[in-house]
Amino acid sequence: MPKAGRGKSLFGEGVRRICAVAAASTSTEMIGLVRAGLRETPTIELRLDWLRSDAERSLFLNWLKRSKFRGATFLATCRRKIGGGRLNAGVPAELNWLAQAREAGCAWCDLEVETWRELPGKSPSELRLPPRMLLSLHDFQRTPSKLQPPRSAGYPFADALKIATSSKSISDSLRLLYLTKRLNTIAVPMGEVGLPARILALRRGSALAYAPIGDATAPGQVSLHDLKYLYRAHELTRQTRVYGVVGNPVGHSLSPLMHNTGFVARKVDAVYLPFLVKDLRDFLKAVPEFGVRGFSVTIPHKQNILRYLTKCDPLAGEIGAVNTVVVRRDGSLYGCNTDYVGVLRALETKMRLARSRVLIFGAGGAARAAGFALAKAGAEVAICARKEKAARELAKAVGGESLPRHALRSEKFDAIINSTPIGMHPHDQVSPLAPHELNCRIVMDLINRPEKTKLLRLAARKGITTVPGIDMFVPQGVAQWEMWIGRRAPESLMRRAVLRALCAEESKRNK
Repeated sequence: MPKAGRGKSLFGEGVRRICAVAAASTSTEMIGLVRAGLRETPTIELRLDWLRSDAERSLFLNWLKRSKFRGATFLATCRRKIGGGRLNAGVPAELNWLAQAREAGCAWCDLEVETWRELPGKSPSELRLPPRMLLSLHDFQRTPSKLQPPRSAGYPFADALKIATSSKSISDSLRLLYLTKRLNTIAVPMGEVGLPARILALRRGSALAYAPIGDATAPGQVSLHDLKYLYRAHELTRQTRVYGVVGNPVGHSLSPLMHNTGFVARKVDAVYLPFLVKDLRDFLKAVPEFGVRGFSVTIPHKQNILRYLTKCDPLAGEIGAVNTVVVRRDGSLYGCNTDYVGVLRALETKMRLARSRVLIFGAGGAARAAGFALAKAGAEVAICARKEKAARELAKAVGGESLPRHALRSEKFDAIINSTPIGMHPHDQVSPLAPHELNCRIVMDLINRPEKTKLLRLAARKGITTVPGIDMFVPQGVAQWEMWIGRRAPESLMRRAVLRALCAEESKRNK
């Protein structure tokens, strides 16, 4: 078993520690994935259990044996259903395919603890398994409160240990990362909550980080391309500054793409991660452990974060919502609001704000920032929201008026701004407002994904000028980036990256 202490990993260093996962139902697809994976990393896990039949497994392994890839490290896995895999057979079948994988050139095999416990105490050489064994422990339901690796005496032949557990909280994923202090141990926090820890696992000492080449084979996986190029997991060190976005949901966020593009362009040793946070206290406890230096705040935490701040920018305090936090050297939290800047930047080139009449639909954190920004720019602000009490309170705070929903049929405005999440990916076929409620010259949607929301498409059909959320999203993000890094951000590159992603998503949706 892996021994305590540090040393040289059996899997190598750098990009070799990124393990590309090849999983497909046919040998042809599998071969294509292996070739694609080898262009990015020499370490490949072969999910033989995903192949739909013994015939497909034989075809694939025969191809692999003929190919003889030099410098590549292949790790064969043929997980049974009892271990979370797809092989509908018993231990003898699993061992048979792993033995054939050895003949095809696989140096490693991944064996489940459940399988090892059923073996009659034989060594890997007696079983004709690949020369190195990775022992896997999976818990797809939880992360045990007392997480301990198995005693080495029980598994004398394992060269490395993989522990994969489902992370229900940030603290769950941190407990799992502590195990990487043991040499040749792999920590795999599963699920979306565990995604940041999964990316940071290599810098904490995990021997490998897994990433699918094609379809995901486990919850919360990051694609091979994103792990290597967007998050640069194999290049991160303890000196790398960590930033992120905190919200629920957060998987749709384009902030990691935007901020990491800026870091790469300016050669800043930093990474920006998506933190799915259900409980702010859970995340804040982990800030020192992860080395977080700052974070963006989105739905539903923009107002709740205020109670945890040591100091707040006066304007953000007046708005009553924070979307940007700086973690100071002493660990204290300073909050501010850059949504304010984003709204003004997006609208001031489209219209004269002074003495204009603008309706804000919604009364949450983004609505508060928009309301204060427009009021200070001299606009007359009206608020309409599902929660009428919240609408009245925000209207009073910005010196505006609150309107009931039925009034939108007859009221006219210079601009209407949607600040609600209605219409956000993946629910992009829904609009928060109906066509007959859009009595204005300009409609702006603060949602940035998709770029052309249902609301904006409805407005365009009526001949109304539209302002996509990206026009607000990029300026507020640039303001965050410059606040954290203290340098001028490459705004055009950051915007281009976001637009490219949105266009690609739109093209895929229209196929």
